[in-house]
Amino acid sequence: MDFALAMLLVLAVTGGLMALDYGILDPARKRRAEALLAAGQAEEASRASRQPLAVEYARAFFPVILAVFLIRSFLVEPFRIPSGSMLPSLHIGDFILVNKFSYGIRLPVANVKLVALSGPRRGEVAVFRFPVDPSVNYIKRVVGVPGDRVVYKNKQLTINGVPMKQEDATAYGMFQTEHGPGVLVRRVEALGDARHDILLTDRPDPNVEEFTVPPGQYFVMGDNRDQSNDSRYWGFVPDENLVGRAFLIWFSWNGAGDGPFWQRIVWSRIGNSIH
Repeated sequence: MDFALAMLLVLAVTGGLMALDYGILDPARKRRAEALLAAGQAEEASRASRQPLAVEYARAFFPVILAVFLIRSFLVEPFRIPSGSMLPSLHIGDFILVNKFSYGIRLPVANVKLVALSGPRRGEVAVFRFPVDPSVNYIKRVVGVPGDRVVYKNKQLTINGVPMKQEDATAYGMFQTEHGPGVLVRRVEALGDARHDILLTDRPDPNVEEFTVPPGQYFVMGDNRDQSNDSRYWGFVPDENLVGRAFLIWFSWNGAGDGPFWQRIVWSRIGNSIH
């Protein structure tokens, strides 16, 4: 079940219990307690006036759940990076924060846009619901906005006939394919004013074609260009699938590491902005 939907259901249950208690149960308890007190049964009156345990829990948890629900729905939402498709910008085990109102204020769960703000810009890292399976969240970099003509050929990204500048090639590490080992190369790519690192290999590109981004949709790619399942393979991201703009790494965990948990925390990545 979607987490936002689960929170909404819990809110409905706890809020319903509070409303039921306020309108029906609490007045009935008070009448019974007053009757017992008038009959001289003070101890029984005290027990009769107590709130049921379920109502106590509802009153305690409702404001907390409501605050979390509103913050996650309209301000920021946490996500965890599960794959290496955005290396070297984002690592497996990074926990990130996503700005939920960057691309418009949306009704929670239904995802209906209430207030239209700015759309994604080239170079921004966006979280979205995977068009093929909207129950899954993806994170990629926006490289094409509505009306753009996008071509990726020979490791070179071209937008509207203009090659995006790349510079500073350095070795990053090794990768393995069925044909043997290869070398990952790290470069800096510029998307207009936005600059970010990408990883390239000597593996051949998929079939080269030109993509023209339709209105209300976006073309996205992973920074780990040869190991990313992105718009080159399954198409565009509709505006209604957008979740928000990734902006901060608030925690990072090396799940493959050894030793105590504090030694597996990647302290150097905590607090890094995402660009």
